[in-house]
Amino acid sequence: MTFVFVVDAFPSVSETFILNQITGLLDLGHEVVIFSAARPEDRDFHDDIRKYDLLRKTYYHNDRDSNKFSRMFWGLLLIIRYGYRNPKAVWNSLNFFKYGREALSLNYLYKVMLFLAIGKIDIILCHYGPNGNFAALMKELGLQGKLVTMFHGYDIRRGIEQGGAIYAPLFKRGDAYLSISEYNYKNLVAFGAPVEKIHHHPVGIDMERYTYSTRSNPLKGAIKILTVSRLVKEKGLFYGLEAIHKLINERSLVNIEYYILGDGPEREDLQAQAQKLHIKDRVYFMGSQTQEAVIRVLSESHLFFLPSIAEALPVVLMEAQATGLPVVATDVGSVTQVMVDNKSGYIVPARDSSAMCDRLEYLIRNPQLWAAMGEAGRRHIEERYDIKKLNQRLVNLCQELSGQAA
Repeated sequence: MTFVFVVDAFPSVSETFILNQITGLLDLGHEVVIFSAARPEDRDFHDDIRKYDLLRKTYYHNDRDSNKFSRMFWGLLLIIRYGYRNPKAVWNSLNFFKYGREALSLNYLYKVMLFLAIGKIDIILCHYGPNGNFAALMKELGLQGKLVTMFHGYDIRRGIEQGGAIYAPLFKRGDAYLSISEYNYKNLVAFGAPVEKIHHHPVGIDMERYTYSTRSNPLKGAIKILTVSRLVKEKGLFYGLEAIHKLINERSLVNIEYYILGDGPEREDLQAQAQKLHIKDRVYFMGSQTQEAVIRVLSESHLFFLPSIAEALPVVLMEAQATGLPVVATDVGSVTQVMVDNKSGYIVPARDSSAMCDRLEYLIRNPQLWAAMGEAGRRHIEERYDIKKLNQRLVNLCQELSGQAA
């Protein structure tokens, strides 16, 4: 089959779950083309981008020539070359009575032509609801292909804040909606998604990339606590820093180091808070990292900490447990599906830095628990979130949708 992925930005260092899905489908023998709304800010790409030559398969559908005469010239050439494949879609994209400036500027025409240049499309696979709305518009214009949309985190939060009606175009024209968690399923139903078209399908990780190792108390050096996260408010890192402050300055656990991998708009404020709490010399802001670097730091750490105040299905918890790390995380979103409280780590209330501190302290003072927790976490992820198994399930679903099931 031919899959067209519609995403926010590609490549994206923080969205390895999309990359793993793309490469997994390629490994299974399918064709993949990527439609990205934005170009990446970070040029430090994952090795698989080069290995699979994915930049050659990527089109940036918001790129367009600012010169209107040049746009008209190239638009005419594209119509001559590809317009015969779907004259209806071409004509609709130029309907300025209905679509106004987007049609007059040839914006919709260029987007339509990118799709037509591919040829036959079996599945339009969108990550995040707004991209699903975009693809629903393309289908309204006349493009063919089954529309499958995978909801994650910010799109669910946007629906909660603005109302589920924002996804009405998608719910009208979509063929399947992938819910990565029970939390997402409940919200999709509340938004008005057709229940019969909602399928449980979590994101996953490539287990072969994550080497398991038993954690033990280091004889030399500090105990390394790790967070991998975008530096945004919903990740709760201000509460995380408070918990680390309590460990060091109130519980006298001075033999710890806290590493934060990731970047975002809250970085300067978080660094200022670390200084204010007198833990600046114990907190290391490492910035954005490639997947290889993240895996390396995971393997070098002793405990994983995720103090979020909002999550959907945190992939980073899968990655941490796959390497054998005991985890302390907050009870938000579907964290309880990704880890098992009191077995692979501890789940505490969000925004409660004292509870976070208590559980971290207990783990630090009882390193004999780490090995069993690491084993339980690895086993849980292997059983539920192996990307190879999930990718085959996705193919089976899409074959059913497109009438190609064996």
